[in-house]
Amino acid sequence: MGFQAEFPLAFLLLLPWLLYIVWMFKMTLRLRGRRKIMSIVTRSIILLLLIAIAAQVQPFIEREQRSLVFVADRSESMRADKRIGKWINEAWTAKEEADRGGIISSGLNAAVERTVTNEELAGDTEFNFQANVNRNYTDLSQGLQLAGAMLQKEGGGHIVLLSDGAENTGDVLRQARMLKNAGISVDVVDINTSVVTDTSIEELNVPAALKQGETFTFEIAINSTIAGQAQLRLYADDAELSVSDIQLERGENRYSLQSVALDPGFHRFRAEIFTAGDEQPANNTAHAFSRVSGPPNVLIVEGVPDSSANIEAALQASVIRYETIMPEQLSVELAQYAAYDSIILNNVSAARIAEKPMEWIAKAVSDYGVGLMMVGGDESFGLGGYFKTPVERALPVYMDLQGRKQIPSLGLVLVIDRSGSMSDGKLDLAKEAAMRTIELLRDTDTVGVVAFDSSPWWVVKPTKLTDRQAVLDQIQSIQPEGGTEIFSALNEGYEGLNKLDAQRKHMILLTDGQSSTNANYNTITDAMNEKNMTLSTVAVGEGADQRLLEQLAKNAKGRYYFTKDESTLPAIFSRETVMMSRTYVVEQTFTPSIGQAGEWSSLWRNGLPAIHAYIATTPKETAEIALWTPEGDPLLARWSYGSGRTVAWTSDLSGKWSSQWVQWAELPKVFVDWVKWTFPQFERAPYSITAQVNGTEAKVTVHSQAEGAGDDSKLSAAILNQEGVSERKRLMPVAPGEFETKLTVTEPGVYLAQIGQGDSHSSIQNGNTAGFVIPYSPEYRIANQDGLKLLEQVAATTSGRILDPIDPKQAFQFEPILTRQVYNWTHGLLVAALVLWLLDIAIRRLSISWNRVFQPLIQTFSRKTKLSIQRDNERALSAHSSSSVSRLKERKSEAVRFYSGDNHPRDREEKGQSGDASGNRDDEKKVNVSIARNTSLQVPTKEVERAQENDPNVARELDSNRVNLQGKTENGATINRLLAAKNRKKR
Repeated sequence: MGFQAEFPLAFLLLLPWLLYIVWMFKMTLRLRGRRKIMSIVTRSIILLLLIAIAAQVQPFIEREQRSLVFVADRSESMRADKRIGKWINEAWTAKEEADRGGIISSGLNAAVERTVTNEELAGDTEFNFQANVNRNYTDLSQGLQLAGAMLQKEGGGHIVLLSDGAENTGDVLRQARMLKNAGISVDVVDINTSVVTDTSIEELNVPAALKQGETFTFEIAINSTIAGQAQLRLYADDAELSVSDIQLERGENRYSLQSVALDPGFHRFRAEIFTAGDEQPANNTAHAFSRVSGPPNVLIVEGVPDSSANIEAALQASVIRYETIMPEQLSVELAQYAAYDSIILNNVSAARIAEKPMEWIAKAVSDYGVGLMMVGGDESFGLGGYFKTPVERALPVYMDLQGRKQIPSLGLVLVIDRSGSMSDGKLDLAKEAAMRTIELLRDTDTVGVVAFDSSPWWVVKPTKLTDRQAVLDQIQSIQPEGGTEIFSALNEGYEGLNKLDAQRKHMILLTDGQSSTNANYNTITDAMNEKNMTLSTVAVGEGADQRLLEQLAKNAKGRYYFTKDESTLPAIFSRETVMMSRTYVVEQTFTPSIGQAGEWSSLWRNGLPAIHAYIATTPKETAEIALWTPEGDPLLARWSYGSGRTVAWTSDLSGKWSSQWVQWAELPKVFVDWVKWTFPQFERAPYSITAQVNGTEAKVTVHSQAEGAGDDSKLSAAILNQEGVSERKRLMPVAPGEFETKLTVTEPGVYLAQIGQGDSHSSIQNGNTAGFVIPYSPEYRIANQDGLKLLEQVAATTSGRILDPIDPKQAFQFEPILTRQVYNWTHGLLVAALVLWLLDIAIRRLSISWNRVFQPLIQTFSRKTKLSIQRDNERALSAHSSSSVSRLKERKSEAVRFYSGDNHPRDREEKGQSGDASGNRDDEKKVNVSIARNTSLQVPTKEVERAQENDPNVARELDSNRVNLQGKTENGATINRLLAAKNRKKR
């Protein structure tokens, strides 16, 4: 054991410490004696402790030990967990008992599998890895950094790195140099795990900008570990372009395939390679983007088949490409919508658009400048169920009639299936649909909610919506449970609806199952018809009793809905709520009045045709109303939504409500101008974008051809991945017309970017849409680098060893390290200094009689000492011979005679025994007092003890002379001197 000082210069304080002690002895005048000494000693110790703390004096124990941490490369390129685990297990079994080891898993990140310990591993033949690390990348520096931190706590040691050396992110050599400075060596084990059969697409290059009709080339780089036949497929926007059989050679292969840019817009390309026996399919796909300029492209989504003839004719007359689809054909991928300049929803019900396409339509408008136009009809706007949907947020009008008082009073009962089969998310969407319905109703409307399983119960009894939030909270509390029994629930809803006082009464039944009982439902539907009530039914999924539900809706003069996509339930309920009031459809003939038409004013300078009906809506606050109706409702409205523009036409274009408009010769030109107004304005900010990936970081570079772009300090990019997650990035200028930003990516995928003016608090204006691809991780590339060379460099940098992959036992075969186990006692020294400081205050401030304080202890000790001495003397006296006892008695008799005046025993006989007993007692007392005065306490005699018992004066005399006489007499020596003095007097 020894001591070490981290700051030895602090020991220079010992000199003033010594001078201070001398000064205290001279200048401390108030204290005297032991109090002064105790105070000075206490203060000196306190200062000495503080000097030790300042110098960081700490005790330590030196010991020799081997500490080793295994770093296992568990990235996807390895695929050798069992092999590495077996190697570690064999190495562990060969270590000595005192050796210590730890285990770390490494990929993109690092995690501790086992802390440094000397305990045995649990596995018999191999170590089982449990830590969860990102295996899509190889960052060896992360594992070495964590291992180094663990070994520094152990005082040093070795690291064993088991890897193939195929690093694709991080800087392992830099970390190795840091470990060398820390005195830690890195031993390496080359784990060769090369794939036998693998083919990968390394590159797919397509021109970023193309002209319509231009011939371009796909440039494809393919790497292969084998030679043989393969099949190469090319796709454009998920449509197959070509299938080619190619001959691969071992190593790098390059191919060029030509194509023609036919369709304008933003397009996504994909290349795939297929090879027999390929062991790594993750690297068989590559992506690319390109934008084809040319005539704009419009997507028409029609709710009624063949109802878009007038729209198609107008676009065709202006040489605008278009595509017409049904709402069920809308794509679930955002990239598909970026290929269009504008989207037209022609009398489409929201109940037929799934949740994801509706979100992508709104995002394509707000983030990527795609235009949107809604054309009216009895399946559009509020009647289509667009209340509180993403499409409503994008359009310039609200779907509900805010502030309208002429709507009849409404009574609505919702009958919702809450059986166990509704637990897979259906019930949550049903509750959302019910809550959206509540929000559509007015405070004066009445609503009730019945939930049913095997029996019905009122979640919300029929009540007016004066406390809307309480009703919403009660709906939210519904939980799935039980079976399905429809008749009793429907009858319960009817009874509640029958008690309502409302001008229009309606009931909505939703279920995904079949009733457990058969009953005569006509009794309910007939009664509803008599009371002017209506019933609509919603069947969710194939398991619902569709025949029954359709018949119930037909008999009760309602509407029947069937959906496999429960995400459409809120739209269905919204539509049903709006349909209760026919005031949403305003049927009257009028000529629109002109509002804020802007550049559209020239379109109707010669007048406008009449309109016969439209869907009532409420204009949004910042919308421009180009045409008004006599009722103050918008007929034609427009506004900007994010980066895009949207238009709302609340009448139809099929001729049912707008026959004169359909026959109007100016309609094609007018309608096309409306559509063109929604087109993106790409020409105002022509940007292109590229991305370079280095591990988990992508450097995004934006190039601009706009004059003065290099001085722009507010250029931003909204980057969106294929999951729809957007991230706003500020673009920093690095060169004239060139901007950069960095993006952290951990997953491969397709990224779209909206580039333009804006900051983090505002939307990007006049943005340009561009795309870039984050390819599959370099972990899956066919590595051409020499991994062994990298591992050798790591070992050489840290003075480590290159271990044999087949001899794990050599892992712990290195010289042990002399380490110091230091004990930090600073806290203890501070506590001791505090206690001594309090003691010093007590010594200086308090006058304490220490004899009185410790008197009980002294008395106890004295009694124990006296008894011990007495026992020792008694044992000594018992050892004397009988002659010694006789001499003592004789000397005592002589002393009695001397002090009594008798010179000889004969004198006493001559007196004739004249002395009485009293005189003898007086003489004896005198002798006892004399003996007491001259007898040592060290050798007490029985005579002295008797004298003390018989006369108190003897005890007092003994106490007064105890100190002076102690140790001077032994076994009656004083008596001898008294007898000798008497003899001299006689002579």
